Amino acid sequence: MIKRLIKASCLSLSIIAAGFLYYLLITHSNFHFICVFYTFTGLYCPGCGMTRCALSLFNGDLYQAFRYNALAFFIGPFILAYMVNRAYKYITQKKETFFDKIPEKKYLILAIITILFAILRNIPYFSFLAPTTV
Repeated sequence: MIKRLIKASCLSLSIIAAGFLYYLLITHSNFHFICVFYTFTGLYCPGCGMTRCALSLFNGDLYQAFRYNALAFFIGPFILAYMVNRAYKYITQKKETFFDKIPEKKYLILAIITILFAILRNIPYFSFLAPTTV
């Protein structure tokens, strides 16, 4: 059990460190990712605005983060809860792997929500879902 706790802790710390390095790279340089889907189609993908959303969250601006990508506020907590649950089960039970598949029904629901979000944010009537600065 201790060995699994150490593995899960190392994985968590690695993810946090990578996120912190990415945050430093974005805030202290001119580097930013370009959305290939938006560049070629002119349409917003479900992930458009996620970097700006994360930066706004780090700065404590929840409203602006929500304006950049509202999907993160609906799906993010479910994914975080799933990961915490998997880590707990990995540490306390004798599962072989930390990365088990998400049950198919939950995966399908998340996929449908993501696709609907992508479609709606490109319809002029739902323009409030597009990534914007307040």
